Amino acid sequence: MLRIFHPTMIACSMFYEYRTRGGVVTTPPDTGPFTGRVAVITGAGSGIGRAATIAFAEAGAHVLGVGRRTEALHRTAQEHAGIAVLATDIRATNAGQAIIDAAVGRWARVDVLVNNAGATAVMPLADTVADRITEMFDLHVTAPSMLAHAALPHLRHTRGTIINISSTYGHRPVAGAAHYAASKAALEQLTRCWALELATDGIRVNALAPGPTESEALRAAGLPEPMVNQIKQDEAARIPLGRRGHPDDVARWVLRLADPAATWLTGQVLTVDGGLELT
Repeated sequence: MLRIFHPTMIACSMFYEYRTRGGVVTTPPDTGPFTGRVAVITGAGSGIGRAATIAFAEAGAHVLGVGRRTEALHRTAQEHAGIAVLATDIRATNAGQAIIDAAVGRWARVDVLVNNAGATAVMPLADTVADRITEMFDLHVTAPSMLAHAALPHLRHTRGTIINISSTYGHRPVAGAAHYAASKAALEQLTRCWALELATDGIRVNALAPGPTESEALRAAGLPEPMVNQIKQDEAARIPLGRRGHPDDVARWVLRLADPAATWLTGQVLTVDGGLELT
């Protein structure tokens, strides 16, 4: 039976810690390469964020999974006792500081920040509106920047790492989604600049650029089901390895980039897309 302990209001958000009695989640975080370390992951309710949150917990980390949808976060938290969740919109004023404060207040440190939260926008130039451009850059550029800003003192202390989740389309053109692609390109450049800036602090900054991966993003963008299915079929047909990605395909590389043993890797954008960028 799932219990929710100590719900605390933080900047209009809810922070939950999960324990069980006789339920699925019955053990403390596993022993692994991230034992004793703390990871903060955005977009943890589904897709890559959910898979990465579970993978970090299974590798021994304490994980704060962040997202907007409380019920989706509950489902993620039920997968492992090492996961706590915070329901908030990362674009909200002071959300970045509130998120980091929640992690530090619970575990007294931050070692890994994974800027994963994102959204797809199908927006041809003929249909472009300023508000949607702002939304894309708020989500993919401004919010990750403010989270990294808030985490910086703690990452300096732990000589931690930042992983930004970009997209193949951050460096490969795509028709009809130029502003989505441009916001991801900006995130990749932030990765390189931060890596150079923070190297003397021992903080590594890298990015992962997944290709089309199974998630709720297309439906969340408001596309009708027949269009979603057609897009998925078209994408799979263009990928040399013949299929769209699974969140676990990407999550395992998030862990590898964040691995404490990867001490000489920074400023890189690793593309994991089944060979799509080669076409």
